[in-house]
Amino acid sequence: MPHKLSIVILAAGKGSRMKSDTAKVLHPISGKPMLSHIIKASLEISDDVSVVVAHQKERVIESMQSYFSDINFVVQDADNFPGTGGAVMNITPKNEKVLVLNGDMPLITSKALQGFIDSNADIAMSIFDLVNPDGYGRVIISEAGVEYIVEQKDASVEELMVTHVNAGIYSFKKSVLQKYLPQLSNANAQSEYYLTDIIALAKADNLTIEPLLVDEEHFKGVNSKADLASAEVIMQRRIKEHWMTQGVSMQLPETIYIEESVVFEGECIIENGARITGNSLIINSHIKAHSVVEDSKMINSDVGPMGHLRPLSHLTDTHIGNFVEVKKSTLTGVKAGHLSYLGDATIDTGSNIGAGTITCNYDGKNKYQTIIGKNVFIGSDTQIVAPCVIEDDVMIAAGTTVSAQKIEKGSLAISRVKMKSIKNFFYKFFGTSS
Repeated sequence: MPHKLSIVILAAGKGSRMKSDTAKVLHPISGKPMLSHIIKASLEISDDVSVVVAHQKERVIESMQSYFSDINFVVQDADNFPGTGGAVMNITPKNEKVLVLNGDMPLITSKALQGFIDSNADIAMSIFDLVNPDGYGRVIISEAGVEYIVEQKDASVEELMVTHVNAGIYSFKKSVLQKYLPQLSNANAQSEYYLTDIIALAKADNLTIEPLLVDEEHFKGVNSKADLASAEVIMQRRIKEHWMTQGVSMQLPETIYIEESVVFEGECIIENGARITGNSLIINSHIKAHSVVEDSKMINSDVGPMGHLRPLSHLTDTHIGNFVEVKKSTLTGVKAGHLSYLGDATIDTGSNIGAGTITCNYDGKNKYQTIIGKNVFIGSDTQIVAPCVIEDDVMIAAGTTVSAQKIEKGSLAISRVKMKSIKNFFYKFFGTSS
């Protein structure tokens, strides 16, 4: 439920430590850009969410607009007002409390932010205590609360010994931002405007500054590919734990990859090594070991082991066996046991697809449809050259290339070269005797 809270997400940085041409906040976690996870959590508690952008701003905005329609985007003047303080200067919050989040914290949840919602302090800031605080700003705390924050680049030797670190999340009363943002200075080692400097200014005016101890898992920043991998492990654990509580059985779940957008219904079984991505919907189905399901739908069906459903496949009451690949096809009540490719096809109830069957759907320029009716038996090593319609109750002999555009109901289709046997050819070829 939304609270009277405005949220500002800082997503303007370059993320140079990622060593990538992609903006840091667009790197994916479980199938979606990390920034989208933060926005999703924010919208659960606020109806006023702003995202501050600068680096690759067009790409960031376009990406987020593909997921959300109710986000405000603010472009930071990073040339004249760099830094976290500069990022917040052009924000006009609707509510009296403003929560500032970082765009590289994809593991934040709305529940983890509850302390900021409950706080009545002028400023509340997140802190955690690290054995190795390297890379973080240090938080100097006394019996009276937070005294000030110093960035590592500007810290003294004594300050670097402090293990209380800034987790990077703050809530401010709107009046605090309005008063102190204009007072920020960039007279520091990086010539940047630090949002953290507001702490010292507010402290000098005896405002209340509440430290909130948070856990590192939820407030973990992603600054490198190693951080990205660590965050992925945590996100995957959360996703799989959620679905197991909903009744999904998983064998060796640590080996399974499930994207955030996947949905399960009913009683499903996922075996080890499976990968399920996109907007896949799995209903009362069984995904066997090392199978891949991409943006597809399964109802009362099974796939694998080592099966592959490529995007826009739809299975109902269907068995897809090992080494079968299905792409952009609808199969209802079908059996395809092994070693086949079924692309751009519609196959109806009771049909059996023999091993080695291929729908030849691409002529080098265009894709074509194959439509197979009910109770069709297709023998092994069959090639169906699309476009083709195979009506109900048809048999296709093994080794046939179906080049006709239509096979009528009740027919047998067979296309084979008559076998020739040349006696003693082996011995003549190799110059040996029997």
